[in-house]
Amino acid sequence: MSLCVIAGARPNFIKLAPVLAALRDQGISHFLVHTGQHADSAMSDVFFHELGIPPPAAHLGIGVDAPVRQVARILLALDELWRTRRPRLVLVAGDVTSTLAGALAAAKADLPVAHLEAGLRSFDRSMPEELNRLLTDQMSALLFTTEAAAARNLAREGIAADRIRFVGNCMVDTLDRWLPAALEREPWKAYGMAAGHYVLATLHRPANVDTPAALRSSLAILGQVAARLPVLFPVHPRTARRIADDGLMPPAGVHLLEPQPYLANLGLMARARLVLTDSGGIQEETTALGVPCLTLRDNTERPATLMEHGGTSRLVGRRVEAVLSALDTVLAGGWPPGNRPPRWDGQAGRRVAAELGLWLAAETTTLTPL
Repeated sequence: MSLCVIAGARPNFIKLAPVLAALRDQGISHFLVHTGQHADSAMSDVFFHELGIPPPAAHLGIGVDAPVRQVARILLALDELWRTRRPRLVLVAGDVTSTLAGALAAAKADLPVAHLEAGLRSFDRSMPEELNRLLTDQMSALLFTTEAAAARNLAREGIAADRIRFVGNCMVDTLDRWLPAALEREPWKAYGMAAGHYVLATLHRPANVDTPAALRSSLAILGQVAARLPVLFPVHPRTARRIADDGLMPPAGVHLLEPQPYLANLGLMARARLVLTDSGGIQEETTALGVPCLTLRDNTERPATLMEHGGTSRLVGRRVEAVLSALDTVLAGGWPPGNRPPRWDGQAGRRVAAELGLWLAAETTTLTPL
């Protein structure tokens, strides 16, 4: 097997689905390793089923745990796996714990690393994802970028230009492939909603949900929005536990939902009047869909999604006044539709696979493992 692809969490599966399909189409030998970082079926198994991802060749079964213990367990499991199934190149995606652990395990085994979605920076090192991104990029021999700012970030960090490939956004490939099926299901009807007459909310970052005070504040913001439009809030399992543990009740008009399968979530997002989120991936998806997006953060690692750069997202932090002002603009029809950034064209997965094929086929390369 030439290429080992490592995934472990919901965003990984969405990004890697078109790459895995293109690897198969192009006849590039590979095998998939699922770390098991997301063990819940709604956050993992359903994505394999809906997106046509073949079963992984290996499942490490890491499960829910503190990130430092997850990293340690992934390192040990991959070290054992690669003793009998050693690849020539390791591909990791995104910025989750499995991304960093997979890259670190490869580097320690003297295996070159390719990083899908490299170079994104929020410049906020209090975010675990930012450290994952920084460290993974420094260990990577081949870096696939989604937007122009990423290459500039990598250059400032001393990454040579010949290691960088601007391929576009694989998440958009998946969105374009499955949007018709998602809309055909009309998932909003399951909750008594009409298309264009509800808000979709997704919150999972520690600053928004990991303390009782932050969670109460986030629910209060959703309650203010729900006074004008009903809010559908698919709740991450960790957040659901915190709501239950703290004895919190959702405000009137805020509907707490189970984690949504990919197609249902995509359909809900595509027909929402507005999306409230702290997810970078959903910023990208709403920009691709042309749906207004309010990001409950003060920074983003995806500047191409911001309105000032042609996207549909605005940073509003945790300021209820900013949220309500933006909602007024949306309801008045004053929100610009935005434009897709370059190479968000549904072909990024093919470009990634082609570059991986060229790398693997080369007899000699200047891209050496670190």
